Amino acid sequence: MSIPHINLRDYREGDAQTKAAFVQTLGKGLEEVGFLTVGGHGLDKANIEKSYAMFREFFALPDDVKRQYDKVAGGARGYTPFGREHAKDQKLPDLKEFWHTGQDLPEGHALRGEYPDNVWPEELPGMQAAILHLYRQFEECAATMLKALAEYYGLPSNTFSDMIVAGNSILRTIHYPPLSADMPAGAVRAAAHEDINLITLLIESQGAGLEILTQDNQWEAVHALEGDIIVDSGDMLHRLTNGVIPATTHRVVNPAEGENKSRYSMPFFVHPYSACDLTVMERFVSAERPAKWPPITAGQFLQQRLEEIGLIKK
Repeated sequence: MSIPHINLRDYREGDAQTKAAFVQTLGKGLEEVGFLTVGGHGLDKANIEKSYAMFREFFALPDDVKRQYDKVAGGARGYTPFGREHAKDQKLPDLKEFWHTGQDLPEGHALRGEYPDNVWPEELPGMQAAILHLYRQFEECAATMLKALAEYYGLPSNTFSDMIVAGNSILRTIHYPPLSADMPAGAVRAAAHEDINLITLLIESQGAGLEILTQDNQWEAVHALEGDIIVDSGDMLHRLTNGVIPATTHRVVNPAEGENKSRYSMPFFVHPYSACDLTVMERFVSAERPAKWPPITAGQFLQQRLEEIGLIKK
């Protein structure tokens, strides 16, 4: 299987024909594969490298230091210790620890009270500026692709992108430590799962292991060119489109023999604001394809999923 590739500059700067080709590749790629690789995204390479370097330093700190930053309910911000999260319908924990950075709104904003404050480690004073800059670049990139996706379906261009304005998007930085002899038998770095959100943007990971489940039920490794990002569709977009766009199943497998070392990755989970209506859109409903799911808000849907993966107690 060939994972489609797009260049965001084609949509931002191209002529009408180039933009139309971009829109078609994006739409068909999400429908038929659920994953694409993206170049020309405009994310600051130097800042990405700086951010990875700071998080490598953070995850190397003693556990008692890291756990000082595990203080926001459900892991919504700051540090989540190794082994706490598991995939939906899985009992064994994923072999990872991670850090969450979320929406940062100014005082007086109507949604300011919806989001907990971000947490910043005292040991790395430069992290806040670097990560918030990266967060905003991710938001802009995601909005551009969601506008192109709306165009693919003949919808008003802001149909999907308006959902993420001041949305509950999360930048997650993940550390998968080297495997040790005391890890639970059968546990993997990230068990097979689908993402909760609309789309996910994943910076080129530092270490192999990402695989997707193809439509013919085969696992295939995902490789991006240096500097590209990977985009995949999640449960919320699957729901809005009445299943037309799949929420693609993927996993991170354990390292091969002789390659047992740390792996780092940095996905940006693109979420709507909590009150956003995720009712199946009329564009995707017909007599032959009735709505598969009842109405729900993004906040309600997220709550359900966080309970299912063990970050919030039911």
